[in-house]
Amino acid sequence: MGAGHSHVPKTAGGKHKGRLALALGLTTSFMLVEVVGGLWTGSLALLADAAHMLTDAGGLALALIAINFAERPATPEKTFGYARFEVLAALTNAVVLLVVAVYILIEAYDRFTNPPEILGTPMLVVAVLGLLVNLISMRLLMAGAEESLNMKGAYLEVMGDMLGSLGVIVAAGVVMWTGWSQADAIIGAGIGLFIVPRTWILLKSAVHILMEGTPPEVDLKLLESKLLEIEGVEAAHDLHVWTITSGLDAMSGHLVITDESRFREILQAAHDLLRDSFGIQKTTIQIEHPELRERRPHA
Repeated sequence: MGAGHSHVPKTAGGKHKGRLALALGLTTSFMLVEVVGGLWTGSLALLADAAHMLTDAGGLALALIAINFAERPATPEKTFGYARFEVLAALTNAVVLLVVAVYILIEAYDRFTNPPEILGTPMLVVAVLGLLVNLISMRLLMAGAEESLNMKGAYLEVMGDMLGSLGVIVAAGVVMWTGWSQADAIIGAGIGLFIVPRTWILLKSAVHILMEGTPPEVDLKLLESKLLEIEGVEAAHDLHVWTITSGLDAMSGHLVITDESRFREILQAAHDLLRDSFGIQKTTIQIEHPELRERRPHA
């Protein structure tokens, strides 16, 4: 016997797609300014930040598309709807950012050994404007990053670009006041290195969800012990907890009871426990008699 709901609730990221669209507009507009500024000034740090902003724009656009797909209703062919598309978007963003980081590091090495002439003053002006744009975008995405892996990916991209803008400001200052153009290559490499660890965390989180791993906030052993504390439950087995998309965890399992007349009461208690103590809204629980449990091959 099972229980649960057939609909897929609105995703966590969906509540913030208006802010995401605004951040996308800001990022795309200023990315073009940085490209022009980087080519004009000859700054790798500025071009690296522009490249990062390009991935930001692509990532934000992909995240917005993902939210729209995720809010499509379920169908007989896709019973969970398109909610998992958000996780695929986060995975794609992570892979693209890692590729960009490698490119920036290679270019930084070339620039360090063969430093070009760099115009420090316009480089500084563009970097300061970029910092302001990134701070505004971060503020727009901050709330959604706490609730959605997809939004978190977008937020991390913008945060990385904000720190990149800070780095460009430092590089511009060094070039202006000391003439040491290698500082631009070093800062560019620093931007690339900054991208890697945070992106790796995002990549691992997305892969963990796609592999249907247990959500990190759910202790499966504790969950099992709490189910066994329900009066009338003799055993719990075949317990599985996984994440469909950010903010939507699911659980399935079997409960062995001795008094079949109390199955409705026990089933409701189990659903309440999973919702209130573990935040799991979507549950499927099968009630079994001890004799059935004994006949199962894995018993």
